[in-house]
Formats: sequence, structure tokens, C-alpha cells
Amino acid sequence: MEQQPTKKDPYAALRIKEFNVFLLVRFALVFAWSMQFIVIEWQVYSITKDPLSLGLIGLMEIIPALSMALFAGHIVDQSEKRGLLMKCIIGFSVISFGLFLLTWPLVVGNWSTNAVLYSIYALVFMGGLVRAFIGPTVFSLIALIVPKKLYPNAATWSSSTWQVASVLGPALAGFSISWIGVHWSMCLILAFALIAMLNLLRIPTKPILNPKIGEPVMQSLKEGVKFVFKTKAVLGALTLDMIAVLFGGAIALLPIFAQDILKVGSEGFGVLRAAPAVGAFLTMLITAYIPISKNAGMKLLAAIFGFGVCIIVFGLSSIFWVSVLALFFSGVTDGVSMVIRQTILQLKTPDHMRGRVASVNSMFVGSSNELGAFESGVTAKLMGTVTAVVFGGTMTILTVVTTGLVSPSFRRLDLRKDLEEHEKED
Repeated sequence: MEQQPTKKDPYAALRIKEFNVFLLVRFALVFAWSMQFIVIEWQVYSITKDPLSLGLIGLMEIIPALSMALFAGHIVDQSEKRGLLMKCIIGFSVISFGLFLLTWPLVVGNWSTNAVLYSIYALVFMGGLVRAFIGPTVFSLIALIVPKKLYPNAATWSSSTWQVASVLGPALAGFSISWIGVHWSMCLILAFALIAMLNLLRIPTKPILNPKIGEPVMQSLKEGVKFVFKTKAVLGALTLDMIAVLFGGAIALLPIFAQDILKVGSEGFGVLRAAPAVGAFLTMLITAYIPISKNAGMKLLAAIFGFGVCIIVFGLSSIFWVSVLALFFSGVTDGVSMVIRQTILQLKTPDHMRGRVASVNSMFVGSSNELGAFESGVTAKLMGTVTAVVFGGTMTILTVVTTGLVSPSFRRLDLRKDLEEHEKED
């Protein structure tokens, strides 16, 4: 494990060559995944013109991701991380190839609408199974590449890489749909999956740090869940972010805003979809220079409160540039939230439990993205699109206010002591 950091060097983690390769792998994989989600959203809504169908995309992914999350964490803690991630990328590539075939004009023209739609949902379901393993594997692999004292810095750059890919993936998806169509857009997705696969081969295999290899599954799962629920900082951060993401899932309704409300077409859709990630990425670059460990609890509460306000503004806007700005600033606040949450998890989680804790994280936060998409689709169907988005933002704000009032210990959360302890260990 290479390391040549200086104590307050914002680029400390980037000075580790292996970590740079890891970031390239993560970039390519997240780029491909986020681009694919947008392409499929566009294709499904173009077929159905039904907002509920967008919600069903999220539901089809969350069911397997949520059901398999804890078991996936157990497998990750018992397995060699690089090899497991390679299997996940191969699985994703197979699913992408299936979607490539389902968007082929010959198939679309000869199959019934329901046959194409249900086949897409089936592949999205399979993607949810793969996703259950990817998050915990990536989280665990970071800790095997960088020293403990660089966890906050590594979390910032890893999250920033995620955001860059989330910016470019949706943006390219929107433009590529316009330029080359849905079918050939899937070819680009397969190309980025291949890039991830080839670069992962540059990372050597890693040791398995779990001292309880062969531990019974149920006992292992119980230990992971127990750790999360007894560690108040982890539980508070995950719960708060889960509810905020659940009710702030306006992103799932962007095809409706782009096509029917703002009337900006696929190019505007790409801009809208990328705006939150642009804001989050810029925020994360700043946090590389300005650590957020001091007063982390209050900063997290303020960030999610601001996120709720931005969602309400977006829902009420009928002007394209106002909508873009609202989404941009929702990304700014979400970026702060993501860095704080990842820092809490990296600093508070023992090495041998990272897979299971990351799986619980995916249940709380990762899966709430898809559940939020489903919630948004249902409420849009029942209340109307604009009302559904405003409702979600309002619920997010109420969640923050309630958490701040009932949990003074979380308001006072400070991570500087944890960081100092890890620096002494290294």
C-alpha cells in the first residue's frame, strides 16, 4: 500500500497510484450505470407516457437490492473484494447487452409493447441483484487501498468521482438519445463497462480481513445490524438521509418535467438530470480543502434542510433556468450530506464489518433512491406531478426539523476526535 501524504494535503489520497486506478474503475462503472438508468427511463416513458411506469423502474430495482442487501454484505465480508467486484461488472455487462437487444428497432417493431416493457423490467430487476453487491464491495475495497488517516480525504475524492460520473452519464445519455438514438446509446454503456473491467485488472487481489471466515450467515447478519443500531452517529446519519432521499425523489419525474412541463426535449432533460450532480461535485471539491469533521451533525442537518427547500423551488418552477438552478443547489446540499455520511461510515466502521455496514447503508440510503422514485411516481399519479414534488420537499424539511429537536446528541456530533485517533493508529 503506497502512501506519501502530508497531514493536511487535499490531494493526499490521490498520491496513491492504486487509488487512482480504483477511481477510474468507479468512474467508468457509475458513468455506465447512471447513463443506462436515464436511457431506460426515457425509453419506458416514451413507450407508456405513464408516470407510474417510471416509478416501477425504481421498484423493480429496489426489490432485489433491498432483499439481498444484508446477505450481500455477509458475502462481501467473507470474500476477496477485487474478484467480487469483477463478477459484479461482468453481471452488469450482461444486463446491458440484454437492454441493447431490447432497444433494437427490429425487436421493438416485432414484439408487443408489453413484452418489451416487461423484459426491460426483468433486466432492471436483475440489475438490482448486482447492485446489492457493488456498493458494499466498493466501500470495503477503499479501506484496503488507503490508510485509515486518509479515509475522509479518500471518501471525498471517491464521492467526487461518483458525482463526476453522475454528471457526465446523464448528460451524455440525453444528448446521445437525441444524436444516435436509444439503441446505440446502449453501445456506449457497454464500452464504459469494458473500461471498468480492464482497469480493475490493474488492482491486485486483497487480503480478507474478517477473522470470522465461515461464520454462520444469520449470526453474521445479526452482528452487522446490531453494530449499526448501537452506533448512534451511523444510525442517525443513515436514517436522516434515507427519509430525505425517500421524499425528495423528484429526479425520477424529470422525464415528465422535460417533456410535458418545461418542454425542453431530450437535450434539456440531460441538462436537468446533470444539474444536481454538477452542484454536488463542485461542493465535494471544496470539502477536499475545507474539512467537514467539525460540527458534522449540524452541517448535515443544514444540508438536508437546504435540499428540501431546493426541491420545493424546483417543483413550483415553470422556467427552465430556474429549474436548473434549483436542481444545481439541491446537488450542492446533497454533496455536503454525502461526504459527511461517507466520512462517518469510514471512521466508525471496523474493517471486518465494512461489507455488512455498507449493506445496511444501501438499505437505508441506496435503496431509498429507488423507493423514492416509486413514491414519486405514485404521488404524481395521485396528486399531480408538481404537487408530488412540493409534498416531497416539505416532508424532507419536516424530517430535518424533527430530528434536530428530538436528537440533541446528533446536533452536537463532531468527528475530529475520531480522525485524531485514526491518525495515531497509522
